[in-house]
Amino acid sequence: MVLTEKDIRDALMDVYDPEIGIDIVSMGLIYGVKVTPENDIELLMTLTFPGCPYGPSMLEDIEDRIRMIPEVRNVAIDLTFDPPWTPELIDADVRAALNFK
Repeated sequence: MVLTEKDIRDALMDVYDPEIGIDIVSMGLIYGVKVTPENDIELLMTLTFPGCPYGPSMLEDIEDRIRMIPEVRNVAIDLTFDPPWTPELIDADVRAALNFK
């Protein structure tokens, strides 16, 4: 089975930002997902800020969650802070539920 970007994003909805309690996809932390025909996964993402103390554990949780998908062969996570994360990246429905303007 060849995986899709949606498969990976769906799996990552099980990984939560520990400070805010929202999944990393809805938080807007995932900037890009690439799935090769061999089911290698390349993830481009950010954190809420460069010094996030939960960053290393979140990256580990993300890789662990992706590797739970049996078809995944390799996982590479590229961390970027360009562009920097802002609350505007949070999913609109989640922002509304949190009363973020």
